[in-house]
Amino acid sequence: MNAVALQLDPTAVVDAVNWVWVLVVTFLIFFMHAGFAMLEAGQVRSKNVANQLTKNMLTWSVGVIVFFLLGATVSSVAAGLTGGPDYTLFAVFDASNASVAADGGWVDWLFGAVFAMTAATIVSGAVAGRMKLRAYVTYTVALAGVIYPVVVGLTWGEGFLEVLGFTDFAGGMIVHGMGGIAGLTAAYIVGPRIDRYTDDGGVNVIPGHSVTFAVLGTLVLAFGWYGFNVGTAAAPLAAGGGELDSFGYVGRVALTTTLGMAAGALGASAVAMYKTGKVDTLYVANGMLAGLVGITSNTDLITWPAALLIGGLAGAQLPVVFEFVEKRLKIDDVCAVFPVHGSAGVLGALLVAVPFLTVPDAGVDPVAQVVGVAVIAGWTVLATGAVFGALKAAGQIRVSREHELEGLDVSEHGVDTYPEFGRPDTVADGGFVEDGGVYRPDGGLPNDGGIKLVMAFIRPDRLSAVKQGLAEAGAPSITVTNVSGRGSQPAKKGQWRGEEYTVDLHQKVKVECVVADIPADDVATAIADAARTGEKGDGKVFVLPVEGAHQIRTGKTGRDAV
Repeated sequence: MNAVALQLDPTAVVDAVNWVWVLVVTFLIFFMHAGFAMLEAGQVRSKNVANQLTKNMLTWSVGVIVFFLLGATVSSVAAGLTGGPDYTLFAVFDASNASVAADGGWVDWLFGAVFAMTAATIVSGAVAGRMKLRAYVTYTVALAGVIYPVVVGLTWGEGFLEVLGFTDFAGGMIVHGMGGIAGLTAAYIVGPRIDRYTDDGGVNVIPGHSVTFAVLGTLVLAFGWYGFNVGTAAAPLAAGGGELDSFGYVGRVALTTTLGMAAGALGASAVAMYKTGKVDTLYVANGMLAGLVGITSNTDLITWPAALLIGGLAGAQLPVVFEFVEKRLKIDDVCAVFPVHGSAGVLGALLVAVPFLTVPDAGVDPVAQVVGVAVIAGWTVLATGAVFGALKAAGQIRVSREHELEGLDVSEHGVDTYPEFGRPDTVADGGFVEDGGVYRPDGGLPNDGGIKLVMAFIRPDRLSAVKQGLAEAGAPSITVTNVSGRGSQPAKKGQWRGEEYTVDLHQKVKVECVVADIPADDVATAIADAARTGEKGDGKVFVLPVEGAHQIRTGKTGRDAV
């Protein structure tokens, strides 16, 4: 056994374990895109869900290729021209270069790429519901190819901000702060969604379609965040392979990351409670992320009490900054990307320079932090403004009013995200066949000699039972429409990100059934029996006369057309 062990190269073992670790955390960070997709999809209207999901997928697909072909080189050039190491153009392409391919350089590139794509996807949440897909993809190319790589070159690439002493451990400012500021700039240029603001400057709340999606997306992001922070901190084995690397340091990163996340949720909850009297679910979710953003740039240097303070402040500023952006600046930041990523990222990058928040001898220069934040923010605003300003001048930034009202799922993708009314499916056709082979879906029983329209407004969850009841009554042919209405049900208050709005129109399903040969009263009774729950809001059934009918395919009229 000893002879076998002595044949192992400790350096090879260390390299293998540590590179595999880097790949694992890289895949963990990639999984955050699932979180971003769910979080953003939940915060937009149901008519824009497919558009938001498509943007998230194209952010990765387009951005990662551009980052490989151009971004890596731009980053090296930006670093080299500002005091960093010498560079070779397009060195990432060279498989024969030992430092690039054989020595794990491509693994390092992929690790950097998942950070870059995280910065890119943040922007999509700010401009949801009104930006053309081509405009967003164009900006993704610019961000992945130039805007983000320049920031990386000046900082992690050992450019002048790194030389100056600017520190950002895992991208609190470089990734999230930059993405949040870019999102705010883009949202300002593209303008608010239709009816977001009233003519007198008031604010209309446009709730997202699924708090469930938003919360689950938040938790997926929080899970992936450990790849950001802990993954950046850890190299499992020390050089030589005789011992584990410094897991006391790694443990502090894991602890402060966890405490910052929790404190962010509590900070946002407390301020939301103070402002509205309620603990807003979306603010809790956004607060978790703001706490994580606030802690990301400094998690390797701060103490655990500082993690609670910084995370709590990052969460607490969220409702205040969101309200300022919405009501003072009149910028429609749909997914609150600026208070979650932008201002929280700035806050964390500045607070790491406060000595009593850090471990001894941290030695962070406050001037370098202020300069670093100012340079990154200024570059991001200018570059983002140039790209979207040009697209706006060319008339290519925003969809038409008709397309925005219709929803971007249909207008941009031809997709209906929620095509079904409900489950389980029930019989949708039937009736008997006359001797001539003509289908008579209403059953063929004599009516009162006329044609009747039975129209009902029912609870959406009773649609399946109603369809089954109509099929059993011999009248399975129906038209169904999603509608909103008000009857005996009282109005109620809804809340979206801490702001209340009145819900006095309740979601209903309109069922229409035209009958000739089956008694309309039987159809109305079948609907009423199937739709009844005994509670207010069950709806109503109406029977109306129909003047005439024309069957388009056959040209038949009157009762025969029905």
